[in-house]
Amino acid sequence: MNTLDALSMPQLLALAGALGWASGVRLYLVVFLAGLAGYLGWVPLPQGLQLLAHPVVLVASGFMLFVEFFADKIPGLDSLWDMVHTVIRVPAGAALAAGVFGADHAAMAVAAALVGGSLAATSHAAKATTRAAINTSPEPFSNVGASLVEDSAVPAGLWLALAHPLVFGVVLLALIVLSIWLIHKSWRFLRALFSRVARIFSGRPDPGVSPAFTRKTPNGD
Repeated sequence: MNTLDALSMPQLLALAGALGWASGVRLYLVVFLAGLAGYLGWVPLPQGLQLLAHPVVLVASGFMLFVEFFADKIPGLDSLWDMVHTVIRVPAGAALAAGVFGADHAAMAVAAALVGGSLAATSHAAKATTRAAINTSPEPFSNVGASLVEDSAVPAGLWLALAHPLVFGVVLLALIVLSIWLIHKSWRFLRALFSRVARIFSGRPDPGVSPAFTRKTPNGD
């Protein structure tokens, strides 16, 4: 039986959205979980995603998942990792979302790629900016906590997309709104922080300090 017949259209749409969104957060976890689910027969993978269940792909994605799990929990290194993966997660999210429908359904595949890439870009931007803001804190616990939340959210999202696709659709909309809010807040915070650091190194007075405290009298008092 064709996989597109085994999964309902709401499941396919939700799966495409989940793969796109989750790829912007934990790409290697997404690839490994999808491949493992297909390899063990838990989920009938669409034709365009069956390559993920190949043992070589499973080993490669599993290794990268292992590296990312620890790299994402080290302050500073996680932001560098996010920066490098800006050019990887977005196209991968588009490709995985398109793979849900495959070449036999070209129009749906193109639409899924556009939506999946956009979702991956949004979730990646939210993750990267938020984690960069968190890294300004000297303690490492908030960083590790945020990383563990992301580790849990990805498999939960993939499961929800298949088990309750309509519920996942509502959750996905909420996640998009939350991501946009986080990007806005984190970027404003980081921009203000960078501006203040630049003023300190340039010797310019902080605008939050009254000029009366920075201007000397003719006598030097």
